[in-house]
Amino acid sequence: MKTNALIIDDSITVRMDLKECIEASGFAATLCATLASARDCLARDSFDIILLDLLLPDGDGLEFLKEVKSTPALNKVPVILLSSESEIHDRVLGLKTGADEYLGKPYDRAQVASRAQDLVRRGKSRIREKPLVLVIDDSNTFQQMLKEVLVAAGYDVVLAGTGEEGLRRAADLRPDALIVDGMLPGIEGLDVIRNVRLDSALRRTPCLLLTASTDRSEELRALEAGVDRFVFKGEDMDVILAKLRILVRPERTMLKDEDPSLSGPKRVLAVDDSATFREELAEQLRLEGFDVVPARSGEEALELLSVQKVDAILLDVVMPGLSGQETCRRIKSNPACRDIPLLMLTALEERDALLEGINAGADDYITKSDRFEVLKARLKAQLRRCQFEEENRRFREHLVKEEMEALEMGAVKQLSETRAKHIEDLEKKNEELRRAKDEADALAKELESFSYSVSHDLRAPLRSISGFSKMLLENYPADSNREEKRLLGLVQASTEKMGELIDDMLGLAKVTQRDLNPELLDMSAMAWESIEALRGIDPGRSVEIVVRQGLTAWGDRGLIRILLENLFANAWKFTAKTPRAYIHFDGELEKEGRTVFQVRDNGAGFNMDYADRLFRVFQRLHHTGDFTGTGVGLATVDRVIKRHGGKAWANGKEGSGATFFFSLLSSAPTGHGIPELSV
Repeated sequence: MKTNALIIDDSITVRMDLKECIEASGFAATLCATLASARDCLARDSFDIILLDLLLPDGDGLEFLKEVKSTPALNKVPVILLSSESEIHDRVLGLKTGADEYLGKPYDRAQVASRAQDLVRRGKSRIREKPLVLVIDDSNTFQQMLKEVLVAAGYDVVLAGTGEEGLRRAADLRPDALIVDGMLPGIEGLDVIRNVRLDSALRRTPCLLLTASTDRSEELRALEAGVDRFVFKGEDMDVILAKLRILVRPERTMLKDEDPSLSGPKRVLAVDDSATFREELAEQLRLEGFDVVPARSGEEALELLSVQKVDAILLDVVMPGLSGQETCRRIKSNPACRDIPLLMLTALEERDALLEGINAGADDYITKSDRFEVLKARLKAQLRRCQFEEENRRFREHLVKEEMEALEMGAVKQLSETRAKHIEDLEKKNEELRRAKDEADALAKELESFSYSVSHDLRAPLRSISGFSKMLLENYPADSNREEKRLLGLVQASTEKMGELIDDMLGLAKVTQRDLNPELLDMSAMAWESIEALRGIDPGRSVEIVVRQGLTAWGDRGLIRILLENLFANAWKFTAKTPRAYIHFDGELEKEGRTVFQVRDNGAGFNMDYADRLFRVFQRLHHTGDFTGTGVGLATVDRVIKRHGGKAWANGKEGSGATFFFSLLSSAPTGHGIPELSV
């Protein structure tokens, strides 16, 4: 029987996308575009989970959430809020109102499915009146006999005939104990238990092994696999009950606080007052599968941590209001947050700044001049360290539990062997952590070496190759071999192309690194400057140019000039084969004091199916034989706009031209920095 999900969103694209990913995870989905239709569905049918958008055409999603949570028949149904709103207070308000999860748009499909499954599973296993025992055995006779004994003793029993079926039922039901036959068709019993111990949501489940062997080596293999107790098939049923009762008592059954599945993404809180850096950081982390929650200040970070758990924190040192060091101290002084890995980010490289961050309680300290690959490697190393420490804590708890039970049963020798095994495991995990840190340090050095090579080592030999090939071409006899001369020409063209690519790469890096010096700009005049430069390079072309006069924006003159040069050069290039070509530049003032500018042409255009690739580095939608280029120009445009807190996008059609849009502040901002654009 499928689990029912109600999806409420006014976007048909989002509704169909959620339906596809939810149904692929075993749900049956019902779709609603309005709150009115959602109320009708809730009145007719029952649902196991609700996915709710905040902004709907006929009402506020938060008010609807309050309505659901105040209705006795619905208040136990888990609700996942979906919203494009990026403000921390919206997330906090949603969680305080009663949402079980808050996911920002654009969302990760795997994350939505994973969280929905975890929330539904949690809701279905709240409180058990009796402990649930899963018996995995291929003998129907023994299954039924054992089930009768367990039911009479006060247990609920579920049966499985194979290891594969048993693992599926264990994942779905989260039983209080497993009784597993050592000899099974397909996956053998010890492999079933090993799989259970690898799952964070099941690893603490007691496992009893049914065995007919008395071989000591078999016992050691079973202990290594994670077996808690042995049950000999020839023993009296009362003995089996006694061994089960040691691990699971009916009166101990209580509310389960289940761990999420191993496949769920790690949630990272990214705290930085720079909208540009915050967005780029979030984009890089999401590509690695992280769920990123952005915050603009230490105050917002503390507010978020009061209502939602995160797996790691990236914290800027220099921020308005509460400083990074003070925020770190407050987080680390809170028992509920102190064990969360916290990495401090700063543009400062002084020794005192590093020591101050570490003394405040930070787990690592990373300068913003490092590449994102270094940051991601350090973050992953800290998450692995945290995971190892959690497993070590569980090992210690398990050892104490084993010691108490071993003393009761006189099995001190067995305990010593188990303790020794765990101490080898701990040493291995510590070695893995040291290796991860060494890898991150090595990566940082490699990136520094690569940057130097690009800026110096690669350009020097290119200049030599280009110069010598040019000399040979200029001094080549007129009656000499034409093929040799053609090949020299190819060498010359290739070196020029590579030099252009290196220059574009370095230009892109400078756009990211240089400081912003914003001022009020005459965008119309700057557009004409870029166009006149193109006419000077290609005076023979006839292109209709229309520039709307009086357009202004607030931005860095040097960066905006680079942006306009790239956009107009792009339009100039892709209209080269178009009769009666035209390029228009326009702008309209929109909400939040921003102007949306557009560069429109009637050139080659592009296929909208690949629009998401336009602003990525080295991504080209046309063959180099048709139009030249390195695939860096539009990536540079995107970087410039993000540094100004805006966004860039495009529309087009193959053979019918393209329009590139970008947004900038229309006047000087009030307050600190350039405000973030609300999408």
